[in-house]
Amino acid sequence: QVQVVKSGGGLVQPGGSLRLSCADSELTLSNYAVGWFRQAPGKEREFVAIISRRGGDTDYLEAVNGRFTISRDNARNTVTLQMNNLKPEDTAVYYCAAGLTYWRGRYNSNMVKSADWGQGTRVTVSS
Repeated sequence: QVQVVKSGGGLVQPGGSLRLSCADSELTLSNYAVGWFRQAPGKEREFVAIISRRGGDTDYLEAVNGRFTISRDNARNTVTLQMNNLKPEDTAVYYCAAGLTYWRGRYNSNMVKSADWGQGTRVTVSS
């Protein structure tokens, strides 16, 4: 089962940073593309970032491009989302999903069919 772990707590001031990690004790994440998604209060879930199996290809939501970085360490079976310069509009529940059908280029919603979803973690950006 995919597990999401956050470092630094769930409440962050605007301009601050937070790191989320995705891991799985049973699933070998290096066998799959992994993505991050979020759902803000009153909004639909949206794509945030995705990384290919080998880490050579990525895609980002335009609103987070340049501020968020997705990376992976296949030797440690983890995928990380580093979030910098956080804004109030980044407030959401964040989810990690494995088993995505992504190899390169731009993300599309067809890639999350039959995905293995993490439990989600709440991130609040507020002063």
